[in-house]
Amino acid sequence: MAAAAATASASAEQHPHPLQGRVAIVTGSSRGIGRAIVLHLASLGAKVVVNYTANSAQADAVAAEINSSAPGSAIVVRADVSEPSHVKLLFDAAEAAFASPVHILVNSAAIADPTYSSLPDISVEDFDRIFSVNARGAFLCCREAANCLKRGGGGRIILLSSSLVGALKPTYGAYTASKAAVEMMTKILAKELKGTGITVNCVAPGPIATDLFFAGRSEEYVKNVIDACPMGRLGETEDVAPVVGFLATDASEGINGQVIRVNGGFV
Repeated sequence: MAAAAATASASAEQHPHPLQGRVAIVTGSSRGIGRAIVLHLASLGAKVVVNYTANSAQADAVAAEINSSAPGSAIVVRADVSEPSHVKLLFDAAEAAFASPVHILVNSAAIADPTYSSLPDISVEDFDRIFSVNARGAFLCCREAANCLKRGGGGRIILLSSSLVGALKPTYGAYTASKAAVEMMTKILAKELKGTGITVNCVAPGPIATDLFFAGRSEEYVKNVIDACPMGRLGETEDVAPVVGFLATDASEGINGQVIRVNGGFV
């Protein structure tokens, strides 16, 4: 073990920026988990696309932080992942800005059920919107990435799901179903891309302390979630980003078609 640790340490010193020169698109990266991921990939040397749909100021602030201090660099692109033309724009903008094919896609963009309704009570409109962004968006991003990512090694597709897929909690039916679709696409696409050198994996966070988690939740609800977690706390975005970062590097080449739950043992 000591020898292995020493080897890993030496490797890190020789390659402090393992994503140097690689281009990464991170959807939904102006805030929350996506923001932590895009900052982490840039710290590993990646040239990144910060994607947003509504708040340009937040996205610009993330890009400015990267361009002022990280070894990587950033551009900002507005795009709705549920629209095919917008997804194509993301890839075209990345290739044009960095004069390189895209190496890494991280699809973090998602929305929650605005009412946390049970399946008998959720409106058709809310159901369709959840699936449009979470499932259709993942499909469109996967399809574009499968056709555009660099072949021959180093290509990475990393999708974000949710540990709710394993928990099967009431009132989360539509959201959970949309994320279950993401996990199934992950497993199947990994097989369909055999021979390309592109890996496809999924990271499924548990309860993470973000605006999306706290929206509409009572203090009592949050306390109950914390009490139920073996770690005794909510997850942080910094718990998720390094896992995604590892999956984006060459060190993860043997991991493919997997769903990795980052939840502190919550479910």
